[in-house]
Amino acid sequence: MQYETVMGLEIHVELSTESKLFCSCSAKFGAEPNENVCPACAGMPGFPAVVNKKAVELGIAAGLVTNCEIASVMTFDKKNYFYPDLPTGFQITQFFAPVCTNGWVELESGKRITIKQIHIEEDAGKLVHESRSRKTLIDFNRASVPLIEIVSNPDFNTAEEVNEYLEKLRLLLSFAGISDCKMQEGSMRCDINISVREKSASELGVRTELKNINSLKSITRAIEYESQRHIDALETGSEKLIQETRSWDDDIGISSSMREKEEAADYRYFPNPELLPIRIDRDWIEKIRADLPEPAHEKFERMTGELGLPAYDSKIISGNQNLSRIFDGTLNHFNKPKDVSNWILGEFLSVAKDLDINDDDLNIDAIKFAQIIEFVDMGKINRSVGKKVLLQVIKDDIDPGKYIEDNSLAMVNDTGLLESAITEVLAENAKSVDEYKAGSQKVFGFLVGQVMKKTAGKADPKVVNEMLRKMLE
Repeated sequence: MQYETVMGLEIHVELSTESKLFCSCSAKFGAEPNENVCPACAGMPGFPAVVNKKAVELGIAAGLVTNCEIASVMTFDKKNYFYPDLPTGFQITQFFAPVCTNGWVELESGKRITIKQIHIEEDAGKLVHESRSRKTLIDFNRASVPLIEIVSNPDFNTAEEVNEYLEKLRLLLSFAGISDCKMQEGSMRCDINISVREKSASELGVRTELKNINSLKSITRAIEYESQRHIDALETGSEKLIQETRSWDDDIGISSSMREKEEAADYRYFPNPELLPIRIDRDWIEKIRADLPEPAHEKFERMTGELGLPAYDSKIISGNQNLSRIFDGTLNHFNKPKDVSNWILGEFLSVAKDLDINDDDLNIDAIKFAQIIEFVDMGKINRSVGKKVLLQVIKDDIDPGKYIEDNSLAMVNDTGLLESAITEVLAENAKSVDEYKAGSQKVFGFLVGQVMKKTAGKADPKVVNEMLRKMLE
């Protein structure tokens, strides 16, 4: 028997706002537990909700980049359920009139993944389970942080399609400034509705929802496991499939039942009487559209076309919002695209690795970065010194020119000094000289390294190569 997996996604994306959806508490990640909490987001009575306009605009922007229809009027509703991380006993969301509907995102294959709706809602708090004490702690920092939920139709058949869609969404949303989409921090979370049916069948199979998946690798594992669980149940009758919500445990690679899947009626949705409808006119939509930055796919086309960069360079830089921002900023002050690209993909990412900093979190002053590249281009310093200066700029935000001057890092081009250094190196490495004369070319690089060491790395490598070869021959 041949089977087909059918999936739809519910993607929760926290919005890049300074404050929460209905109060002025900070919405930023990384605060101490329960640091960003006030009576309003803690669910205390008597504190009415006030809508964050920026969150609404980011919700509209999300609809624009995913080809959605934008509602002329949106409303907020109450979704009622009890859970410890929901202090009010209900979640403010959108059920009857969401901000966006009927969108689509196209995959590389040309297949369109259709989007049923995008709605704005408040996030819940976070439960922290302590295994030793067997206690569960609650952090309400995340409570009422604004997010959008992007609900797709059941258009997915493979894990590869799911991953490509998520990566495409990540680029669309991060480049538009809607969210940083960091799955490791929980600002982009994916729930998968999955079912399996015979290939010839038209009806969908029993649906289960997978939760708590926080990486693309985990998503692939979870889909493969759950698909096989459904197939085994259908073929052997080993278990009865029921509509339920299941939690994914990535450490042991299995899913486990959390609760039976709720239907809309279970949540007793009703309009929120405290929040008036919000009218969205065409002028507001067009203003938001006009303010959208260049998307990733257009940036790639500009880099390979207008700027003449290789597809490899362009794909890496245009595939990361932070690298893309640094590239554009640096290019504004040093207009040699290939040089800037080489430095970002070479020295910049190398320093990030040395400092153990994620590419998304590594920052630098574009003017100072451009100065370093220009100093190397002018021959004021060599590239290895340039990398050292770059490291100091990232770590301590130093002034590149002053740092070079204070530490005597300017490139040595004095032929008299270089001839003296080369003479010493040849005298100290007579065996290597004999090997070179006997036809071994590999020792030449060693000798160049010794000369650079003699000059504290400040010599012009090109000049060293020319003089050393001449003196050897």
